[in-house]
Amino acid sequence: MKLIEKRVVLHFTGFEPLDGVAHRARYERSARQSAAVWGYSVETGAPEAGSDPLSFVVTTGERAAAKAAPVGADKAAAGEETGSPGWQTKSRIHMVDHDALVSRLRDGNTLSQIMAGFRSCVEIMLEGGMRGYFRHAWRFGLFFLFPFLLTALAIVVTAQIAILPYVLGFSAWHLLWSGPLGLCFFIFAFLPFSERFHTLHLFADWEMAVALGRMDRADFNDWLEDRATAVRAALDEEADEYVISSHSMGSSVAAHVVGLLLEREPEIFRGKRVVFATLGSAILQCALLSSASVLRARVGLIARCPEISWLDVQCLTDSINFYKVPVVAVSGHADAPPAKILLIRVKQMLTREHYRKIRKDQLRVHRQYVLGPDLKAPFDFTLMTSGPMPASVFASPEQNKLPA
Repeated sequence: MKLIEKRVVLHFTGFEPLDGVAHRARYERSARQSAAVWGYSVETGAPEAGSDPLSFVVTTGERAAAKAAPVGADKAAAGEETGSPGWQTKSRIHMVDHDALVSRLRDGNTLSQIMAGFRSCVEIMLEGGMRGYFRHAWRFGLFFLFPFLLTALAIVVTAQIAILPYVLGFSAWHLLWSGPLGLCFFIFAFLPFSERFHTLHLFADWEMAVALGRMDRADFNDWLEDRATAVRAALDEEADEYVISSHSMGSSVAAHVVGLLLEREPEIFRGKRVVFATLGSAILQCALLSSASVLRARVGLIARCPEISWLDVQCLTDSINFYKVPVVAVSGHADAPPAKILLIRVKQMLTREHYRKIRKDQLRVHRQYVLGPDLKAPFDFTLMTSGPMPASVFASPEQNKLPA
């Protein structure tokens, strides 16, 4: 198997309030963890000035086993004991974040965000999205309902507090204190409590899901066009391998961008080795909407592109993905080559104590796809995007992730 010496990575980040700089810092931390676990060297370069999306180079290499030099020994002589250098891989990472869209969706007062969230909830229900969620992945259906049911319950409690004097038969004048009391409960008790579950952030996430499904917002469509142009330029760089990775909502963004490029240039990937890796993918979050015909068509284009190897990484303990669901077939392309499904377990990547601390936080479990490991496991995000082995080896859990 030929090792990768040069790689281009286009990573579409998940729905988080982080810009490219923050995502790069997370990548650097995760890379250090991975290198310590697997025993290789890693150097994460600084962001390239003026790059959009933010780009940086990661260099990984074989860690030579140096013999300890005697105290006072000549440094050059000590260096001779390290042996000849082994493999080395240079990967240029392009962080295609959508923080601009996240900020736009969160840019409003609390009331407007709540109203927009519930409007998205109704739209998803009317378009058959919720029915599809419970049909294919019932836990994802519960994930969809949770923030709306939690907020609806808080609104009911607020209303009950406000009308309590009337229920008890008191004078209507008592509403002058019960109304503000109910409002204080919602603002100063419920909202801080709900932030533990990132409720308003999830409202914005569903608003984005509707926008990527319907493709009816000019600002979103213009942003996708801009990202497609940037990705097209990145693909011009010569490399042994091109990895287009995506996490969570970023998978829908990646499907739109890559599909858009294939619509315009069907031969764009000719002669290239391309791995399309979706991690904890939420493509069906958008594609199951009845109006998402454009997204479903682009999923088909990606699946049928002969140069693209699609690897869909899924996790049993992650409720925010469509576990064991064939995304290509469910998107309406049963006759197209399916994505290769890689099933992973978060508990295999972390120590028992670490896993026990995070296992009840579903959003934290969902982020583990792109975070560093505590232990060697069948999947490692850093090795897939910066390691010496072709990214396609991760389709086989038993395959070695580093050269012998």
